[in-house]
Amino acid sequence: MAFFNKQFLSFFKELEQNNSKDWFDANRNIYETEIKKPFKSLVESLILKLQKDLPEINPNASKSIFRINRDIRFSKNKAPYKTHVAAVFARKGTKDMDYPGFYIHLGANELMAGGGSYMLSKEQLAKVRQEIYYNPEIFKEILNAKSFKSVYSEILGDKNKVLPSDYKEFAQEQPLIANKSFYYMAKLPTKLLLEDNFDETLYKQYFKPAYGFNKFLLTALEE
Repeated sequence: MAFFNKQFLSFFKELEQNNSKDWFDANRNIYETEIKKPFKSLVESLILKLQKDLPEINPNASKSIFRINRDIRFSKNKAPYKTHVAAVFARKGTKDMDYPGFYIHLGANELMAGGGSYMLSKEQLAKVRQEIYYNPEIFKEILNAKSFKSVYSEILGDKNKVLPSDYKEFAQEQPLIANKSFYYMAKLPTKLLLEDNFDETLYKQYFKPAYGFNKFLLTALEE
């Protein structure tokens, strides 16, 4: 049985055109029954699957799901709602942006899955860079693994323009050492959203292939 139906897509398409509290309130029942409830079920299922391999993943789905309300306090865009739902699978749920976890983002026009470490402290970044520097071949092997590279074509993240002197020459060999964050993202075919076993597809085809990369990051952070 599928988690979502076509109302998921139509809700977000209409929200894109009518992003207001009045419209959302008038369609809140659809949001609660066709978006919020099944999305939580999907997140709960993914948590259970991930915990078989990664027991430290936060078991609370509610703490893993981002609010649909946008923070508009400092934004020129005053639209009150996001036009997608999203969740992160990590130790502390949505408050854990450094732990190398996983992420899903589902909207009418864009489905994405990915993971990695998005926000690292200065100390954490130093640890990851050191791990890359001392284990360049292992890092390269993980990046070039067919199961990973066929899903995630590149590692994303802002880069430092100036590197510590020890890493300047090494950066010519491995440019990723200049990254300030290390994450990956793949766009999914929209049709997957409405298919049976969407949770199994996410787990097997998008999360498991990244276990090696996440483990490399975690090893660095825990040293």
